[in-house]
Amino acid sequence: MNKNISALFEIAQKETRKIIGLMSGTSLDGLDIALCAISGAGENTAVKILEFETISYTEDIKTEIRKVFAQKTIDFQHLALLNEWIGLLHAGMVNDCLQKWNIPAHEVDLIASHGQTVLHAPKFLHQQEKFPNATLQIGDGDHIAVKTGVITLSDFRQKHVAGGGEGAPLAVYGDYLLFSKKGENRIMLNMGGIANFTYLPASQNAEEVFVTDTGTANTLMDIFTKHFFPEKSYDKDAEIAQTGTVNQILLTELKSDTFFQKSFPKTIGQELFNKAFVDLALAKTKLENISAPDLLATLTRLSAETIAEAIQFVVKNTGTPIEEFTVYMSGGGASNPLLVKWLKELLSCPFQKSDDLGISGDAKEAVLFAVLANETVAGGDYNFGTKKGIPSVTMGKISLPS
Repeated sequence: MNKNISALFEIAQKETRKIIGLMSGTSLDGLDIALCAISGAGENTAVKILEFETISYTEDIKTEIRKVFAQKTIDFQHLALLNEWIGLLHAGMVNDCLQKWNIPAHEVDLIASHGQTVLHAPKFLHQQEKFPNATLQIGDGDHIAVKTGVITLSDFRQKHVAGGGEGAPLAVYGDYLLFSKKGENRIMLNMGGIANFTYLPASQNAEEVFVTDTGTANTLMDIFTKHFFPEKSYDKDAEIAQTGTVNQILLTELKSDTFFQKSFPKTIGQELFNKAFVDLALAKTKLENISAPDLLATLTRLSAETIAEAIQFVVKNTGTPIEEFTVYMSGGGASNPLLVKWLKELLSCPFQKSDDLGISGDAKEAVLFAVLANETVAGGDYNFGTKKGIPSVTMGKISLPS
């Protein structure tokens, strides 16, 4: 038997596996690296975060990714080169962390790499009849495995698409395994570049679980913060937005996009929610000269209202009063006081952070990919039913170190 296959078999039999989860989101902030001790599988999964670090992307890295990110026309050679380069870059970051943590690579069982999303194209967006849903993450898993010496699982979203999904959101699987609680209806709300949430029913019935993107969370706010203030990457603590006034005419125009009328569940990315999206709305409303504070306030309100309306829609369909739900927030948006304030005004239910459930909101997404890798190696079958958006599939391609 190949030594790596033998090692994989042994890893699957372990009582506890050490798995590194890697996550880099569409905000291009950097790479989240979470070293987790994971025992059990399925609904018996237990996770302890041993180490966690976020390594920021340099401006050079961001610039190279933006050349292809959410672009319809690109330099194909650059994409191919970037795929290998990001893999090596992420592997180097992992090696640096292991050295800092004084942990030898041979003590790590698996790496679970999300990769760097450069295109998300569900069929409703690309509208080409003969082509299916598509999504693309770069950062080759073989390069990570070889450079770190650790068996690596990557490219998780492709199986989701192959199983009939849109490749997102994937948080639903880890959310269900880690955070379901008998007797409590939970909304696990993640507000990164794009907002998504998982509904976890009090029954803990996997077939009742629901997940969807809602639209923009921080993406548009970040784009226009950087546009008006090049030295800033985001509106820290909503300091700028809180001095502005929401422009209702612009808000109405932004919310008139057909994405918000599309039935749930749905997924989206910066392929729609980008600078051109807002520029078009500004031109239609003749508000090109709107002040930076007013625009950022309006974009923050857009995120709050579209998130709240999506949650209200799903809650209404459960037949349970919204007061009997608890929203657990994670992602950068959970630290935006204005966004959170408006969400609390729009939704009459308790709010907490995912940190209150024992998993840091900053580390949550990286941890969830570690959980997906654990399921691939040591898990069994669990059934989310046949409803759209949550195919019952095992995800992640396996790359061997040698």
